[in-house]
Amino acid sequence: MDRVRPFLSLLCAALLVAPAGSFAAGGPADPPNQAAATQSAPPASRGWLGNLFGPYRSKAAPAPSLANSNRLESLLRGGNLYLSMQDCIALALENNLDIQIQRYGPQLAEAALLATHAGAAARGVSTSITAGPSSSSVSSTGTTGGTPSASAGASAGSSTAVGSSVIQSSGPAIPSLDPMLVGSGSWAHATAPQSSAFTTGTNFLITRQDTSGLSVQKGFLSGTTVNLGLSNSTVQNNSLRADFNPATNSSLSFSFTQHLMQGFGFAVNSRQIRIAKNNREVADLTVKLQVVTTVAAVMELYWDLVAFNDAVKVAEDALAASQKLLEDNKRQVEVGTLASIEVVRAEAQIATNEQALLGAQMRVSQQETIIKTALSRTGVASPSIADARIIPTDSIRLPGVEPVTPVQDLMAQALSSRPELVQSRMQLQNQEFTMKGSRNALLPTLDLVGNLANNALAGQVNPLPAPVGTVHSNTPFFIGGYGTVLAQLFDRNFPNYSAGFNLNIPIRNRTAQAQAITDELTYRQQQLGLQRQENQVRVDVQNSLIGLTQARAQYQAAVKAVLLQKETLDAERKKLEVGASTSYNVILDQRDLVTAESNQVTAQAAYAKARVELDRATGQLLNNDNITLDEAFTGVVPWAPSPIPAAPGR
Repeated sequence: MDRVRPFLSLLCAALLVAPAGSFAAGGPADPPNQAAATQSAPPASRGWLGNLFGPYRSKAAPAPSLANSNRLESLLRGGNLYLSMQDCIALALENNLDIQIQRYGPQLAEAALLATHAGAAARGVSTSITAGPSSSSVSSTGTTGGTPSASAGASAGSSTAVGSSVIQSSGPAIPSLDPMLVGSGSWAHATAPQSSAFTTGTNFLITRQDTSGLSVQKGFLSGTTVNLGLSNSTVQNNSLRADFNPATNSSLSFSFTQHLMQGFGFAVNSRQIRIAKNNREVADLTVKLQVVTTVAAVMELYWDLVAFNDAVKVAEDALAASQKLLEDNKRQVEVGTLASIEVVRAEAQIATNEQALLGAQMRVSQQETIIKTALSRTGVASPSIADARIIPTDSIRLPGVEPVTPVQDLMAQALSSRPELVQSRMQLQNQEFTMKGSRNALLPTLDLVGNLANNALAGQVNPLPAPVGTVHSNTPFFIGGYGTVLAQLFDRNFPNYSAGFNLNIPIRNRTAQAQAITDELTYRQQQLGLQRQENQVRVDVQNSLIGLTQARAQYQAAVKAVLLQKETLDAERKKLEVGASTSYNVILDQRDLVTAESNQVTAQAAYAKARVELDRATGQLLNNDNITLDEAFTGVVPWAPSPIPAAPGR
């Protein structure tokens, strides 16, 4: 029983030392804007057992939901998907996979922040986003190519990644901030022949030794490391000269190390936590930037679909006009007032218009596929979604008077609101924290060390006979069990003290100098990069404003051109009726009218997309479209789907 008591005492000490709540403590709680985005895992076990074993169990991340939101099904009716711009934005927030993937970024940053609270280095977070899908690039002739209304620079549905990862690590090592409980135990039996019996009283020494130890060590942000330990050694042997057999030696010790130069202070040792907190904000901003990028792309897709549908109407009108011309030409040929070649010419024009109509319809079909893929988690895998025709319920409207805002005010809005600028400023701040660490690493290492130990000895009087001429000591102070050991330890009957310092001065210190220089140059690079980024934002605002002005002027010119071509075509038809013109001239005027109407449709879409681009460039896209950050981060849109028109028309 005496041999078991030391181990029971170690177990009791471990239970006393182990904090009840700290083992199960996770990282900082999810912020409100992530509460719904993070699907809750099964509840952890309660009670002290759950708190004790929680840190040693993995927490499974729930599988992502691949089901579409109910909004998508509610907008389906009669094989058609009725979409307003508001519903299009809501479906993108609820179902778009690019946004869904990006929402894991803050959770990864939260895990990295948790690690820094234990003393680990801050891990980088990705600032990459995926560019939104582009419009269909099938031209009205049925061939693949760029169109004025398509998003330039990418084919249908393509995506690219922009941005980079942020990784910060430099400076002296940070102490382990999580307490560490270290235990040990051993049982040994040894038989050693003795060349002389003078020391032990026997020529063969048989020893049974049981050792155990328990210690707790922890680091602090001040640069302090402490260690509290209890060690026990129980020895029983056949030595005749031992006064106590068995005997237990114990030591209760406390030691500390305090950095006085390199690694000293909260500012240096908390830098990784501060970097991780900034990275957490950077991850949130990345989600916001992805939402802005995706919503802007979806809005442009929607307006392009409206324009493509209008282009189909233009092509249908052109085909109907060419068919009417063919019928008129046939009647005139029958009465002998027109050459038969005019019938062939009209038929050729019908074939050309049919091909143009087919190309316009194909472009609408491709555009619908792109939109359905962007607004659905399963794309066109669902037959009901794949076969549905999208009916846009909103049309492009130009305001009578363009609101005028000074360009300097728009630039100021952009500089304060663009997420990528806020990201760059936080990364610049992170580099400042890194520089603080690398500068501290230039200092020599000077540590203050101290140790305090209380020793104890207890046992039973050796039952073996003492050598001739000697007697075994039977001092009552040392006779007893483990309780006597504990009493001596806490009474500090046999204390040891020590204090000192350790100094380490690297000669020339070139490694630390190189790191400090590297961090300083990186900081200067980032400063210039931020300035370049701000300059580009100003250019984006200026270009967007110019593009909006040009798009409005283009639309106004296109409207006048359509009126002119309609009057010109009407006059040419009247001439043809009286024989003063030819069907060839009428066909040319019809082509000119189709071109003018197509230009008007293109100008309308260009204006709508220019308005979207101006909102994006100024950082006001979410505000102007009534999208809150909670909706962006959680994907939960509170507003109801738009009512479906009673008698929609295409």
